[in-house]
Amino acid sequence: MCALEQFAPLPLQESWDNAGLQVGLTETEVSGALLCLDVNEKILDEAIQKGCNLVVSHHPLLFRGLKTISDLTDVQRTVRKAIQRDICVISMHTNMDNAKGGVNFRIAQKLGLQNVQFFAAKQVNGLEAGSGVIGAFAEPMAADDFVILVKKTFGVECAQCNELLRRPVKRVAICGGAGDFLLDEALKNGADAFITGEMHYHQYFGYEQQIQICVIGHYQSEQFTTEVFQEIIQQTCPGVKTVIAETNTNPILYL
Repeated sequence: MCALEQFAPLPLQESWDNAGLQVGLTETEVSGALLCLDVNEKILDEAIQKGCNLVVSHHPLLFRGLKTISDLTDVQRTVRKAIQRDICVISMHTNMDNAKGGVNFRIAQKLGLQNVQFFAAKQVNGLEAGSGVIGAFAEPMAADDFVILVKKTFGVECAQCNELLRRPVKRVAICGGAGDFLLDEALKNGADAFITGEMHYHQYFGYEQQIQICVIGHYQSEQFTTEVFQEIIQQTCPGVKTVIAETNTNPILYL
């Protein structure tokens, strides 16, 4: 946990977030770490099956305080199982989104973008941080080829886009998850395209031929976060077994 917090300190998280320790005791010796996006009972079952007593998630299990720990909801059942089976759960959420080298930098790397940096950067406790990044392709590409590249990179069958740009795409702004709040900032920073996980319907209006919007799904946009977790742990704690979860926790089905 210390290694992850050194990479993405908790003060980097947004005020509404609840990153950090969710359940358990951090002093327990780690038998293995299961790395995932969301925590539910199936994730805990996978952790148990694979001999992991630590679960590291991107999305927090607990966003709000629980008044009851019973079996009425999935969150309550998951908390109970974690306690019963002595599994520690920690989450690195918007602090990992905002950290240099974090979620958005990994997305940019997967796409092959160069000169990646924060846009709308901010200073937090002397650290440079930001909710989104911007980078450029070595060579510009047609908008339809850009969309095909994004779909292939993230393994999605469809993407929600506005009308295709009639100019090449070179500079790309990125915000994994729910990043529509950065659309105007991306435009101000000279982005030809903006990739995010989800966006409100009305925000698609008015950007025709200004910027190529490409929305690929919240889960899909952040799927490589577990790779970041794994690299941090392997580099700083090489003796700890790390396993990227096979359980797909995406609650949205495309039928």
